[in-house]
Amino acid sequence: MYGVCGCCGALRPRYKRLVDNIFPEDPEDGLVKANMEKLTFYALSAPEKLDRIGAYLSERLSRDVARHRYGYVCIAMEALDQLLMACHCQSINLFVESFLTMVRKLLEADKPNLQILGTNSFVKFANIEEDTPSYHRSYDFFVSRFSEMCHSSYEDPDIRTKIRMAGIRGLQGVEEVAERSPSPETEKDKESPVELTERCFRELLGRAAYDNIKNAVKPVLMHLDNHSLWEGKTFAVRCFKIIMYSIQTQHSHLVIQQLLGHLDANSKNSARVRAGIVEVISEAAVIEASGSIGPTVLEVFNTLLKQLRLSVDYELTGSYDSFANMGSKVIKVHEERQLQESVIKTIGSFANTLPTYQRSEVMLFIIGKIPVPGMYPALGSANTGVEGSRMIQIMLLKSLLQVTAGFQSTNILTALPTSFLDPLLSFTLMEDAEIRLLVLDILISIIDRHDNRHKFSPVRIISDISVLKLKVDKCSRQDNLFMKKHSQRLYRHIYLACKEESSVQRHFESLHMLLGLICVELANEEVVVDLIRLALALQDLALTDEALPIYTRCAIHALSAAYLNLISQLTTVPTFCQHVHEVIESRKKLVPFLLPEDVLIESSKIPEKLENVEGEVLFVQSKIAEMLGGSGYNTERLAAPYIPQITDEDRLSKRKSIGDTVSLQLEMDSRNSPEKEQRSTAEQITFETLKQAIVDSVNVEELEKERRRQVVERFQNAPFEEIAAHCGARASLLQSKLNQIFEITIRPPPSPSGSVGNGHGRTRSIPVYEMDFPDLCVY
Repeated sequence: MYGVCGCCGALRPRYKRLVDNIFPEDPEDGLVKANMEKLTFYALSAPEKLDRIGAYLSERLSRDVARHRYGYVCIAMEALDQLLMACHCQSINLFVESFLTMVRKLLEADKPNLQILGTNSFVKFANIEEDTPSYHRSYDFFVSRFSEMCHSSYEDPDIRTKIRMAGIRGLQGVEEVAERSPSPETEKDKESPVELTERCFRELLGRAAYDNIKNAVKPVLMHLDNHSLWEGKTFAVRCFKIIMYSIQTQHSHLVIQQLLGHLDANSKNSARVRAGIVEVISEAAVIEASGSIGPTVLEVFNTLLKQLRLSVDYELTGSYDSFANMGSKVIKVHEERQLQESVIKTIGSFANTLPTYQRSEVMLFIIGKIPVPGMYPALGSANTGVEGSRMIQIMLLKSLLQVTAGFQSTNILTALPTSFLDPLLSFTLMEDAEIRLLVLDILISIIDRHDNRHKFSPVRIISDISVLKLKVDKCSRQDNLFMKKHSQRLYRHIYLACKEESSVQRHFESLHMLLGLICVELANEEVVVDLIRLALALQDLALTDEALPIYTRCAIHALSAAYLNLISQLTTVPTFCQHVHEVIESRKKLVPFLLPEDVLIESSKIPEKLENVEGEVLFVQSKIAEMLGGSGYNTERLAAPYIPQITDEDRLSKRKSIGDTVSLQLEMDSRNSPEKEQRSTAEQITFETLKQAIVDSVNVEELEKERRRQVVERFQNAPFEEIAAHCGARASLLQSKLNQIFEITIRPPPSPSGSVGNGHGRTRSIPVYEMDFPDLCVY
């Protein structure tokens, strides 16, 4: 009975007859529009038949695909598209299932045209908003198939491009159908594959929620790994720029975290791969910092500093480690060096986006990572040893220099806290010339708040410093407090840095720049006096320390002259300026090798030994003190020679104690005393005298060592009563000496009446100087 009904057209169901009527005899004629309108009207009038219409169209399409009648396939898909656009009813879900079945059939076909046709129909479907969402529908097949089409390797390049673009549009459609937020139609024919891909990528990321960020980024990382795209950098950087600009701002730190984790996971990969990841982190971190800082600031720097340490280890040891699977890899030193420079550049570029307070935290964080002898453990591995620690010191100081570049803080106390300044200054006493130069550059970057640093280079004698156009502001209260607290330490390190025999032209230029910036940025009247004393002390150092190389002595003289020329014009005291000018003119005529124009240049002009460095070619401290005293400066302080303070930093930096320096200074002072002069005239210096002096000095040194040993042994082993008695004796001796001095210099005033009170003789109050000092106050 059913077979008979199937053969008789008049007995066929109406929806089948309406579907059959939309197909012409010749598929080239296309869809019969009049009959299509009847089918659409019927579907709208009887929505319960819509699922049957869809099933029948699906049946016909499957048959036509199998028989390679592709013209009818196109007509069937066009009809389905029109029905989808026209019908919005509760039964649409059943019709959609039939529609997706037909699209799947087309996508599984081998013909590119059918794949593109199915994709276009799916995209149209994706732009339709359903009245009621369907949560049971799965699009896994379409995601997989569209992804395959994106990577099509069809032979014909034009068709291959069309298939890939269809795959991209399909993926975009999957996202749209899942979110049901249709995007506006664009001129897709004019859009290139790159533009279409980027637009799809941005839309996908823009819809990613907090929980989905990792799922969106992980495939990108895998793709870059599998296709070795980190080494080229450009593509990887572009991908992550798209990611960072497309996701929601508050989620950007999640991307940085994934990149940092990926960098750690590739720690034993080639340097070029790690450099590519670092470059991506650099670009992504800058974008993140410009929008939302997040909790990853120190994490970024910690990971980058760790990579620096590992790179140094790899470079020095020549291997990643003892792992068998890494043993075949060859480490290229130049690639590791490029990676190190890339990491340092990344640290700087990210730091430049941070606010001042966070940059200060980063500076403290980095200085805490630098191995300081005696203070922090060495970061180098057991295989790299001292050289590893040295290289890490240099790399981290370079990183710190990048962080301080362009750093401008209104409060120098917060910019250079003690916890930062102490370890930093300790590096100025290191024997390594490169480390000392980096420290000087760091100090210059922090102190220079008005971009004056380049105006002090090159070092030269300028007759009128107004041409430099220095920006000078009045010192703030914080500046004065900073100098009151730390000035002597700064002067001391500058003084000792000038004594370094390994210093070259660049070091003295940086020292001059640092001195000039202190004078311009942080100087009050007291600081100016101390800076003048320091410059004169440097002149004395170059005169007296004959153990220094000739170049170093000439460079110190040149530095002192250039700085006194600068500071004299800043003080605007005419007589001081005149004295400095006269000395400089005398040097030009007699000893030009003591001026920066002859010394602090690439091909310095220095003699084999220093001669005629006396008289008019030297700056005279007494004259300068007298000149400045007339302008209100502290004459007593100006007349006192500068002597660096003694600290324990030399022990921490593995250098000789500056006690030698102070002893030398005191010895020179004692030699210049009148008593010494009178005594020396009567002495005859012979060979025997010199020999005896050498023997005596050795004996004195041995006696001093023995005395120190006995003191230490006494305090370790002697009973407390004996130690207390010894200290009490010293206190009594000191008290008696003080009483004698006060008795000689100060007398009690006589009574106005000269009378005797109450018959007990003349009385007077006890002066303050006669009070006994407590034992604890006596050293």
